[in-house]
Amino acid sequence: MRVAMIGSGYVGLVSGACFADFGHEVACIDKDPAKIAALEAGRMPIYEPGLEDLVRRNVAQGRLAFATDLTEAVAAADAVFIAVGTPSRRGDGHADLSYVVAAAREIAHAMRGYTVVVTKSTVPVGTGDEVERIIREERPDAEFAVVSNPEFLREGAAIADFKRPDRIVVGAEDARAADVMRELYRPLYLNQAPILVTSRRTAELTKYAANAFLATKITFINEMADLCEKVGADVQDVARGIGLDNRIGSKFLHAGPGYGGSCFPKDTLALIKTAQDAECPVRIVETVAAVNDQRKRAMGRKVVAACGGSVRGKRIAVLGLTFKPNTDDMRDAPSIAIVQALQDGGASVVAYDPEGMEQARTVLDDVAYARDPYACAEGADALVLVTEWDAFRALDLRRLRQIMAAPVLVDLRNVYRPDEVREAGFAYASVGRP
Repeated sequence: MRVAMIGSGYVGLVSGACFADFGHEVACIDKDPAKIAALEAGRMPIYEPGLEDLVRRNVAQGRLAFATDLTEAVAAADAVFIAVGTPSRRGDGHADLSYVVAAAREIAHAMRGYTVVVTKSTVPVGTGDEVERIIREERPDAEFAVVSNPEFLREGAAIADFKRPDRIVVGAEDARAADVMRELYRPLYLNQAPILVTSRRTAELTKYAANAFLATKITFINEMADLCEKVGADVQDVARGIGLDNRIGSKFLHAGPGYGGSCFPKDTLALIKTAQDAECPVRIVETVAAVNDQRKRAMGRKVVAACGGSVRGKRIAVLGLTFKPNTDDMRDAPSIAIVQALQDGGASVVAYDPEGMEQARTVLDDVAYARDPYACAEGADALVLVTEWDAFRALDLRRLRQIMAAPVLVDLRNVYRPDEVREAGFAYASVGRP
């Protein structure tokens, strides 16, 4: 089948490359000429394990192409995916749909013959109706259907998630469009990935509900971690104890500095705004968002406490800046609030991240960057582990003890065993453990 992917950011590029790997002919479109030039040269605009090889292979085999103009690709396409950004709108927190609206207008004028227009971007309930209205207004003669097909990709594991999904959600009001979507995803039948066909509005809400629920699990275990610290319990054992219950499940029960990234913060906020507009507030999600925002700054205070109550004039080393491992994404990363809290307390901050330092420079001021974890820790009064990259899981603690000015380790991801760290001569603080 022929696919046009409008938007070559994280979702569009990964989805387009995976569809091409299934054997479809895919054109990824983006307005940014520099991004398209880089992709044509084999340079990825994002870091995602395996993506560069996947793109190169499918470009070489003629199934994947890139362009800045959508006219030709849309005219030839069986399905046109809208995979543009939907950031939080400045001022009110609603999802900014301006890119979706602009894409719909352009698609309308380029379509030829029956076309399925698929909203892949995360959008509020009712957006598909608006996309359909816009296309119908621009092209009353067009033969088309608008479908919702939300993505459930985890950064750092997106290719595996696309090719081996838990489920594929398709929101379609048109049986012919649903059949087109089944054919697009037919290569996944071997993996027995269930395709759930719902109404369009149901599919749109399913995406927000999924992210809000996962954000709630993270925030719940973080609050349990705080309680564990007060009463002398171990949050990791609590997480195991409840996670072994199949009704709860073990995933997303890892205590830490709070969630960040491109999805959970903006999607929980957009769901809150949608519910308020519908006069049906989602109080649990409202609380989750508020608690998570406060937690990031609180982790900065935790570091200050570990340093004896003051970091003024001290050098603090931060390991890990991205919101999670295996990505270069700094959007709403907990490290931002932690670093700012430390700087507000008078500390100087030096940091190291395997992939995120280039992006970090755009959002963090007055931070020095090191070439590796040990250069980062050298001369530091405290070492703070913020993102659990594999490279940080087996550091030489005795070497760190020798090169640091003071032996303080604050482990915000509970990577290390407390007895092991203290045996190496460190004052050790973690999350939710005695």
